[in-house]
Amino acid sequence: MGTTTLEHVNGDGEPFSPSSPSTPSEERIIVVTHTLPWIATPTSPVKNAISPNATSPDSVPNGPSKSNLPPSPTASDDDDDEYNGSQTYVNGTGDDLVNGHDSHVGDWKFQHRRGHSAVYSGIHALDQDHKLVHVGWTGRFTSQDGKTPVDSASIGPELRQSLKLELWQAKKCVPVILDDKKATGHYEGYCKNDLWPLFHYIQWDHADSGANELKHWQDYYDVNRAFADTVIKAYQPGDIIWIHDYHLLLLPSMIREALPHVPIGFFLHTPFPSSELFRCLPRRKEILEGLLGSSMVGFQTYSYARHFISSCTRVLGLESSPKGVDYKGTLVFVEIFPIGIDVKRVQQRRTLSAVKDKMAAIKEMYAGKKIIIGRDKLDHIKGVQHKLNAFERFLTLYPEWQNKVVLIQVTSPAAQTDSHKLESKVSELVSRINGNFGSLEFAPVHHHHQHLEHDDYYALLSVADLGLITAVRDGMNTSSHEFVVCQEENKAPLILSEFTGTAGSLSAAMLVNPWDYSGVANAIAEGLNMSESERAAKHHQLFEHVTNNTADFWARSFVKELRNVGALRSGANPTPLLDLSRTVEQYKRAKKRIFMFDYDGTLTPIVKTPNAAVPPPDMLKAMEILVKDPKNVVFVISGRDEACLDNWLGHINGLGLSAEHGCFLKFPGGKWINLSEELDFSWKTEVKEIFNYYTERTQGSFVEHKRCSITWHYRMTDPDYGMFQAKECQNHLENAILSKFPIEILLGKKNLEVRPISINKGEIVKRLLAQNPDVEFVFCAGDDRTDEDMFKAVRKAEIDESISFTTTIGSSTKKTHAAWHVQSPEDLIKVMTALAAQSRL
Repeated sequence: MGTTTLEHVNGDGEPFSPSSPSTPSEERIIVVTHTLPWIATPTSPVKNAISPNATSPDSVPNGPSKSNLPPSPTASDDDDDEYNGSQTYVNGTGDDLVNGHDSHVGDWKFQHRRGHSAVYSGIHALDQDHKLVHVGWTGRFTSQDGKTPVDSASIGPELRQSLKLELWQAKKCVPVILDDKKATGHYEGYCKNDLWPLFHYIQWDHADSGANELKHWQDYYDVNRAFADTVIKAYQPGDIIWIHDYHLLLLPSMIREALPHVPIGFFLHTPFPSSELFRCLPRRKEILEGLLGSSMVGFQTYSYARHFISSCTRVLGLESSPKGVDYKGTLVFVEIFPIGIDVKRVQQRRTLSAVKDKMAAIKEMYAGKKIIIGRDKLDHIKGVQHKLNAFERFLTLYPEWQNKVVLIQVTSPAAQTDSHKLESKVSELVSRINGNFGSLEFAPVHHHHQHLEHDDYYALLSVADLGLITAVRDGMNTSSHEFVVCQEENKAPLILSEFTGTAGSLSAAMLVNPWDYSGVANAIAEGLNMSESERAAKHHQLFEHVTNNTADFWARSFVKELRNVGALRSGANPTPLLDLSRTVEQYKRAKKRIFMFDYDGTLTPIVKTPNAAVPPPDMLKAMEILVKDPKNVVFVISGRDEACLDNWLGHINGLGLSAEHGCFLKFPGGKWINLSEELDFSWKTEVKEIFNYYTERTQGSFVEHKRCSITWHYRMTDPDYGMFQAKECQNHLENAILSKFPIEILLGKKNLEVRPISINKGEIVKRLLAQNPDVEFVFCAGDDRTDEDMFKAVRKAEIDESISFTTTIGSSTKKTHAAWHVQSPEDLIKVMTALAAQSRL
């Protein structure tokens, strides 16, 4: 083995410096999937291989699971829950790898991993215009015979290094090597016990003490962290990152912490459940926050995207729009990208002579019969039982079709803990239908419980007179696309469950509710009796969609949109992170300093109930030290009323206060001064009536009365309805009040506030700066739109930039007049603590 390491090999197998930037012609995409498309097997014996009789790492420890476990990633050719089409994946030379053709390089042999075909086809299409770096788990290792499991701990450092090097040079893949127990807890544990059932609308059957969920969650977190470390290490400036599916929901935010400006795209291949169901997940906040580290999140359908946005508003209380979700001052775009198939590959494969021979054999076997084809994984969500029940109802309602139609149902085995129970139920249904409607010469249902060869699969799709898909919940179901392509000559109708992701795109299919057996039975009859002209018209529409929306188109569209989103972010002139060392140095040099802080969202985090926003102890401690320093002038300029500020901060001797956005001012040791005594407040009566009107009609909202302003809060309402009512209320105020009085409407965080137009926080800042002309250090911090008046006032004062530190709380891409930013109130408190430490010296 050579000594060259992965870090010193570039995409062409040549040495490179990891930190060297890529040129435009070398634009790279780091694609991250749970598993790599290659199975790696050592070419020489490995010591400490697990005994064939030992406990399989696929088994889930710690008692019963909450759901039926789908298969291990290495268990079957239909290993993925959603994108499990039967087409093949080809390598860069166009070689067909579906039959297990492999490559042998040095210490490792690489064999194609079956399944995930639509995804890998789309990703492979990008290879024509980009340099791809594929990051993923190696899967569980096996010995040379491909059967005996090998503990990952048995793969020593040298063998691991050779695996990384050989995968990179031969396949441009970067492996993530996981501990077997961690991998089991991540996939068979948290992914398949918690996430997969929930995302497919299957409620958990079992409840436990929470110990299993906690352990599996830790494994899920650790595996995502291992992926993050690998991606960050592989990253070069100029790369974009594309992450796939529910196995890696935490990964975007983990990468974002280390690479704050890189474009990160995430695509979810499963459904995303409604917020009412998603909120049942104990780790719902962590999952959403993990996803929101992305620049853009993609979904198969509009409904999945809508559910995600709704969950962000209802669970995290974030502001949203049809474009996406506002997270930490940055818009995370939410887009829709229906996945497709490799149409050319399917067309080429189905025209092979072997497929045509099988087609002729099937037609001869079922001569004189109409053929209905169904092909599904034996999985609860695939609706095989619903299909059989509906077919039985069809034969009952339409006896004229008895002995004239046959349902060929192929179910590929699923590696589930209780799949045998489902298999038994399906077998009982088949026996019942054949017993009631069949004879010694003919059986109306032919059930084949096996993995289909590709030639058999394409032959069945091509000769069918009707396609029947009755999944009760499916992310996309690309089998429907394959059926349409294979029916280019026959033009058979397609019956498709409305609960598949494909249903929204294939509108010319006959959409059915799989629970409505009579409805499905009627659709079968309609499809079998459909005229040639109608069949041709419907198929033309389906064929146009499938051939135009291929896997290639899906991948290119996603990357193009992600690149556009990245360009929008990079062109937004991000606000730099506050330079703490520079701030401290200027603080130490200054003989006179002034601090002006907002309160809510700045000195303390935003909370649902206004009265719960008590000052944090560490903030009070730092504030007291700053105030005691004779060189400092410190003011808190808040939208709160005088009583609230006195209650929380009045005990700090030497602290100046301003209440109600500048309506009241209190100098250190003095009394409150009303700066609005000369103003007309007759408008408050009419505004109060309007606010009360909307309060009565918006559950959870309330009105806060201040001496100079009135605020309507809707933070505790239903997020969508509260936002709708807020817009209605704003329009009402603008049309009925603004034209008559000198007032303005402030759009706050989940509130509307009406105040005099001549009063704002900027006026207080002007007054304080005018009273302290010899100041040598200015620190002004705030988090929302009302604080922008303070930042503008500091700028207009023409203070030297070297002594001015206007700081907004939030993301670097947030629109602001501030010169600096920190991420959160906690970060600001750390800055205050660092400055207070200098005052104590």
